[in-house]
Amino acid sequence: MTDTADLLDAGERLGLDELRALQLERLRATLRHAYENVPFYRESFDKAGIHPEDCQSLADLARFPFTVKSDLRENYPYGMFAVPRERIRRLHASSGTTGLPTVVGYTEGDLSLWADLVARSIRAAGGRPGDVVHVAYGYGLFTGGLGAHYGAERLGCTVVPASGGMTARQVRLIQDLEPRVIMVTPSYMLTLLDEFERQGVDPRSTSLRVGIFGAEPWTEEMRREIEERFAIDAVDIYGLSEVIGPGVAQECAETKDGLHVWEDHFYPEVVDPVTGEVLPEGEPGELVFTSLTKEAMPIVRYRTRDLTRLLPGTARAFRRMEKITGRSDDMVILRGVNVFPTQFEEIVLRTPGVAPHFQLRLTREGRLDALTVRAESRPGATPEVREAAARSIAAAAKDGIGVSVSVEIVEPESLERSVGKIRRIVDLRPR
Repeated sequence: MTDTADLLDAGERLGLDELRALQLERLRATLRHAYENVPFYRESFDKAGIHPEDCQSLADLARFPFTVKSDLRENYPYGMFAVPRERIRRLHASSGTTGLPTVVGYTEGDLSLWADLVARSIRAAGGRPGDVVHVAYGYGLFTGGLGAHYGAERLGCTVVPASGGMTARQVRLIQDLEPRVIMVTPSYMLTLLDEFERQGVDPRSTSLRVGIFGAEPWTEEMRREIEERFAIDAVDIYGLSEVIGPGVAQECAETKDGLHVWEDHFYPEVVDPVTGEVLPEGEPGELVFTSLTKEAMPIVRYRTRDLTRLLPGTARAFRRMEKITGRSDDMVILRGVNVFPTQFEEIVLRTPGVAPHFQLRLTREGRLDALTVRAESRPGATPEVREAAARSIAAAAKDGIGVSVSVEIVEPESLERSVGKIRRIVDLRPR
């Protein structure tokens, strides 16, 4: 059997000094590229009194201003591009549900780089050339489906472009085409698991051995749930369209201890979400990325709103980011306590008699906000088991998170199922 180390590409073999020198060279080139070709960055840098030539070390990056999502929206559609529109070979965009969508563009070189990085990610996850890869991320303007697709092809895999939805058909395709790898959101993987069991098929009997899950935060409890019910290795992939798409960071199958950031192409920082101060390695905060090799749309100090911390490398020399614990814009402040959906996911998944499907409903009672956890019971759970589950979830929320919540245990299959990114919080408070 080929040793994993024999499969590493040249970038993954860089020594620390080589990597830092390469990062600085690429960072300075990116800052010049952005300043000279994107009016937004020229104005932003000039306003901050900083010039690309002032970056003499990696630490100097902290002197440059942040980029936030509203900057991309204010420059809709092409204002953030650093090359003529005629050089753009593909456009992707966010859904735009909360305003103008954010549009991102790729040159031919960007698309090739993206495919390389997703191929690297699939290989780190345990995929190998010749594998059949079932891609159940959504295709279209969302970067997940096409990003996974071209990366798998670049690795030398056979791709099943299933996209999202038509769950019963996906189960049939998995049985008939025998993929070894599936790439999908973790919440939709649970939907697929339910459909296998509904059809009387043991999920552990399938050909699947590797699950690459991304596009939403998920917990160690969900990893255990999926691995036990499906007999696969479940690993995390990270990316966001503003930076490139999936393939920014990847968890390695041999360690499953956080996501190695592909630092030869993306420079990570973690900052205090309030002050913006760069935090030392190991301190939790908000993740910030600067692209190092993108042509069409270089991004400088982009605030992702994802909360994590940076850790030393293990399976790879590159630094790791801890699994995302939540997003600062997903955080709910409930009676003075910061609350994230992943905290409730941990509680629900370890509660007997409850299925891994839940929803958080925010309401207002008088002048105070209230939170109700609605969780599905497992089939066959007795009324006594449901009552015990409700008490257990309420007690765990009070003891572990510090908030008082109401709990409703609802019938199996009564909550909305995800075919992409799941919506955990339903805000019913009056505007």
